[in-house]
Amino acid sequence: MRRFLILLAAGAIALPGAASAQGNVEGRVGKLESEMRAVQRKVFPGGAGALVQPDIQPATPTTNAPGSPSTGALEDLTQRVSSLEQQIASLTGQIEQTSFKTRQLEEAFNAYKRATDARLQGPATDAPAAATPAVGGGDAEPTGTTLATPSRPTTRPEAASRPSTEPDRVRLVAAIERPSSGDAPEDDYLYGYRLWLAKLYPEATAQLKKVVATYPKHRRASFAQNLLGRAYLDDGKPSLASMAFYDNYKKMPDGERAPDSLYYLAQALVKLNKPADACKVYGELTDVYGTKISSSMKADVEKGRTSAKCQ
Repeated sequence: MRRFLILLAAGAIALPGAASAQGNVEGRVGKLESEMRAVQRKVFPGGAGALVQPDIQPATPTTNAPGSPSTGALEDLTQRVSSLEQQIASLTGQIEQTSFKTRQLEEAFNAYKRATDARLQGPATDAPAAATPAVGGGDAEPTGTTLATPSRPTTRPEAASRPSTEPDRVRLVAAIERPSSGDAPEDDYLYGYRLWLAKLYPEATAQLKKVVATYPKHRRASFAQNLLGRAYLDDGKPSLASMAFYDNYKKMPDGERAPDSLYYLAQALVKLNKPADACKVYGELTDVYGTKISSSMKADVEKGRTSAKCQ
C-alpha cells in the first residue's frame, strides 16, 4: 500500500509538468505557423499561394487512461514544430534566391539601357558603302511612272548624318559650285546632286531635304527624294534609305523617280537582310511598270531577283 501511494504521488507531480511543457510547445507552434503565413504572403503576394501545411499532421487526439502521462500529444507537437521550422527555412531560401535573380535582371536591363542610349546619342559609326550605280540613267535625267502604294516596310532607323563643321570639311563643301540659273528649284536640286557626287553625304541629305520641303509640287521633288535615299544608302544607312525611297513611292507615285525608288528600296531591304521583302518590291515594280521601264532597269531587276533568290 505504501508503494502504491508513492507511485500515485509521483504521477500527480509529473502530470502538471507535462501539461506545462505541452502549453509551451503549443505556443511555439502558434508562433511558427504565424511566421509561416507571413513568409508565404511575401512569397505569394496577393494570396496566390495556399498555406503550406506541415508534412507531419497532428495525430487524432486520443483519450489517455486516467493517471497516464500525455506524451503522445507532446511528440505530435514537437514533430509539427520541426516540420514548420524546415519549411520556413526552405521558403526563406527561395525568397533570397528570387531577390538575387531580380537584382541580376535589373542590372542587366540598366546596362542595356545605358548602352542603347549611348549608341543613339553618339555619332554614326557605319562605314560608308560604295556608291550604288544609277538605274535608268543618272538622277538628273527623268523617267515617267504611275504606281500603286504598298505597305510601309518595317526598318530600324540609323542616326541621321549631320553636316560637319570641321575646317577641312567646310573647305570641301565650299569648293562645290552652287548653280545660279535663276530657276530656284532646279538650282537647289542640282546643288544637292553635286554634293552627292562629291560624296559629301551629310551636306547632300540636308540640301535634298530642303528641296523636297520647299518645292513639294515641283518635278524635282521626286528627284530630290530619290537622291536623298541614295545618299543614305551610299553613306551606309539602309534603314533611313528605305524610308526615304518608300516615302517617294508613296507620296509621289507619279513622280519621275518613283520607279527608281522602288528599285533602290529593294536594294536597301537586301542590305537589311530582308530578301523576301525585296522580292515583293521587285515584283511590284515589274507588275506596275511593265513596258514602261527601260531595258537596263529590267536587266537590273532580274539581277536583283537572282541575287535575292526570288521565286
